[in-house]
Amino acid sequence: MIRVLIVEDEDLIAEAHTMYVGRVPGFAVHGVAHTGRDAMRIAAAAVADGTPIDLVLMDLGLPDASGLDVAAALGGLQPSPDVIAITSARDLAMVRSAVTHGVMLYLLKPFTFAAFRDKLERYHEFRKALPAGESAVSQRDIDRAMGALRTSDDRATAPKGIAPQTSDDISRAVRAAPDGLGAAEAGAVVGVSRVTAWRYLEKLADDGLVERRTEYGKAGRPQVRYVWR
Repeated sequence: MIRVLIVEDEDLIAEAHTMYVGRVPGFAVHGVAHTGRDAMRIAAAAVADGTPIDLVLMDLGLPDASGLDVAAALGGLQPSPDVIAITSARDLAMVRSAVTHGVMLYLLKPFTFAAFRDKLERYHEFRKALPAGESAVSQRDIDRAMGALRTSDDRATAPKGIAPQTSDDISRAVRAAPDGLGAAEAGAVVGVSRVTAWRYLEKLADDGLVERRTEYGKAGRPQVRYVWR
């Protein structure tokens, strides 16, 4: 279970974020802080208790400190939590500063639950892509993990004939199937034809996000299943 600290000075928004986290499998709210000071206190206490915070949902406009400064300070904890910035600040300088302060993802207010869930799911995939503990990682591990953080909007250009939303729907369908899906199965889940699903699955395979597994020994031609890496 991924332990989450919500840092948000407005009570109603903090409650909404708490409710949202509760609706995403694999995540649980460890605590809520309304100031930077409270965030540091809760995070430090969690480390001392042996239950460190994994992820901080950080409002950048806190009453007592800059959320970016708090994010940088949290980076001094061992282990340090990852940070997703939740803010209405849209200027490029703020975005660049967020990156330099260790912010992993950036979620603009206002947002839908779907957008919120997407960020958390991609963060979950990022964690799953890296080896457990302090093991050394390969370049492939790092590339796969960083690729999990990319959203459809992050991809510079979608290939011709590839709709980002459909690609995301196909990706979620495959991630939700431990044994993978065939093209016909994926198409049935998403509501597209087998041929359409096959095109998207092949693109995901070419991008290294899914693995092709050929099944032999059944009637007819060998069948290919696509399994999330």
